[in-house]
This record gives sequence, structure tokens and C-alpha cells, in this order.
Amino acid sequence: MTDDLAKLFGSAARVKLLRLFLFNPRQSFTVAEASDRARVSEAEARHETTLFERIGLVERATRGKGIRFALNTSFEYVTALQNLLLNAPARSADIVSRLRGIGSLKMVVLSGVFVEEWTGRLDILIVGDKMQERKLRERIRQLEAEIGKEMKYALLTSEELTYRLNMNDKLIRDVLDYPHKVVLDRLNFGRKQSL
Repeated sequence: MTDDLAKLFGSAARVKLLRLFLFNPRQSFTVAEASDRARVSEAEARHETTLFERIGLVERATRGKGIRFALNTSFEYVTALQNLLLNAPARSADIVSRLRGIGSLKMVVLSGVFVEEWTGRLDILIVGDKMQERKLRERIRQLEAEIGKEMKYALLTSEELTYRLNMNDKLIRDVLDYPHKVVLDRLNFGRKQSL
């Protein structure tokens, strides 16, 4: 889907930066910060941000040092663009394939932005053993750049999940008691919950 949107909007960098501003309406970014968060070159970020400012999508913000840009929430097409570009739920289909090869993946539960709960406490709950945390952080960072929003995630071992479930842990309850989507379940968790 990203490739199709890149073709429609002219470039992948433009789509990433649009998502960054649309998904973070209360934040302001310097060009360097936008470049880093969207994982595009600083030249691309500068070019696109200038274009966004020219059409009124973003405006200069007065927070901190340097020139910062923030979403102009009164731009007439903000809602239409958000509906089109904020497709985190569509991204949920490939989360498991993105996480393969970084350890013994046991369970992946999506909540928050993946079920259109934008203020959720957690977006991804990952349960696995012998996980390579550095690789996990890199893959989550790639996903963040594509979606345009920082992901809130938790990594637990199988033992930690069992312990937290038995302790009625608030973080786990915040995921499982509210809308969520189990996309991988090698622990037969769903069957255990229904017994």
C-alpha cells in the first residue's frame, strides 16, 4: 500500500512526512527531527516541509530554538488526509513477518493505533524468548517511520507473560481488556482464556 500511496503522492518521503505531521498534531518538529523520525534525507524533509507550509498544511511553531513546524489543524483537508493516510490498521497484516528472525516469537498482540484506539497505552505486545532487542528496536523504528507515529510496545518472555497474567498486571489488562487483535499465538493463549 505504501508504494501505491508514494505513486499517488509523488514520493515515499512525502507520504512519510505527511503521516508524521498528521499522526502527531500536537507536536512540532525541526526539519532535522522530521528527517530523523520519518527516515528520509534532510534535503527531502526540507523540500516537503516547505511545500506543506506553502499550501498551509503545516505552520511555523514557536516552541524551542530554531524553526519548527506543526500541523495546521484548521487546514481544510486535514480530516480527509488523516482518513486516507493513517492506515495503521492495514499495517497489522505484516507485523509478524517483520518480527520474524529476531528470536523465538511466541505471541504478538496488537492494540492502540492498530485497532484505531489512538490513545491506547500500548500498540504492540510481543512475547518471545531469546529475542534480539537491538534488531527488534530497528524493526519497530522502520514501522514507526512508515506509519508516522512512535510505537508503544512491550517485549516479554513467555515466563514474564505468565507471571504478569497471574498477578493481574495492569499493562497486560490494558491490552487484553480493551480492543485488541492477536496476530500470532503459539502459546494457545486464546484457548486458555476461553476455558
